[in-house]
Amino acid sequence: MERKILGIKIKDKIPCKNIRQQTHIKDVVLFAERQKWNWAGHVARMSDNRWTKRATEWQPRIGKRSRGRQPLRWSDSITKAKGRRWHREAGDRNRWRLDAEGYILQWMDEAS
Repeated sequence: MERKILGIKIKDKIPCKNIRQQTHIKDVVLFAERQKWNWAGHVARMSDNRWTKRATEWQPRIGKRSRGRQPLRWSDSITKAKGRRWHREAGDRNRWRLDAEGYILQWMDEAS
């Protein structure tokens, strides 16, 4: 879509980063990950009796997951970045916002 806006063809071999700098359009994946990080911090700071927090921290009774490669859960990428105790760290809002930049940079490195 951005190539069409600028009239650039794929055979011109202009990298997506350069095109994105010209159009000033945000990368959808990075935007979604930033929103996810912000929502995770918001949910972690909620009181314990709210269903959103209970659903996020819920563990199935069985305790076992099926064989093979497991599908990623919503919080797995946050756990990978911050560890299993990310709920406690999210309690400090200022620190959580500073850590967001590192989380987003992780996704930028994987995209390039």
